[in-house]
Amino acid sequence: MDGNGRWARQQGRSVNYGHRAGVRAIKRVMYACDDLGVKVLSIYAFSTENWSRSRREVGGLMRLFEETVRREFDELNERGIRVFISGRRDGLSAKLGGMLDDVQRQTRDNRKGILNVCLNYGGRAELVDATRRLIADGVAAAEVDERAIADRLYVAGLPDPDLVIRTANESRLSNFLLWQSAYSEFYVTPTLWPDFDKPDLEAAIAEYNRRERRFGGRVDKA
Repeated sequence: MDGNGRWARQQGRSVNYGHRAGVRAIKRVMYACDDLGVKVLSIYAFSTENWSRSRREVGGLMRLFEETVRREFDELNERGIRVFISGRRDGLSAKLGGMLDDVQRQTRDNRKGILNVCLNYGGRAELVDATRRLIADGVAAAEVDERAIADRLYVAGLPDPDLVIRTANESRLSNFLLWQSAYSEFYVTPTLWPDFDKPDLEAAIAEYNRRERRFGGRVDKA
């Protein structure tokens, strides 16, 4: 969800003002997903590399996460959305960690859609942690296969993403869902994230629907 900082500078405001606008965009996109039949939405809220940003920005983001959980959770639950949190808890406050645990526990029976929040997340960190779980579980080397690894990712059982959207003309994977995105389609838009809305999502899905997915194979045409 790139472009919060650039959007804020265009408004002559602070980067944390941009992050707050970014949260409003998340809500719009969630509603658009519901309208368009998208059942699983994964958002990259905070990466393991984002800790290197200024203390002021990181502190503002952590407060924003707490505020968002308090303000938005009830509505998510009422709409039947199940929430998963992907990422490490290292560095997060005990208060925020407890709030995230409560959200996951209280929405676990919801079935109308899934919101996967990647918070303090890194694709490499996820693979390291999955490997540690394999070792802790005593899995023999000969028994390690793709399923064994997939079952030990932060959220096992979620479908791999069909489409990865990058805003603000960014075209890097940025350590996002490295395992899961092996065959995802990518869509890059110049729209800054706080401006992203339902028409932008519709355009991304329309482009996705025009593509032919081969998953490494070849489709022979008559």
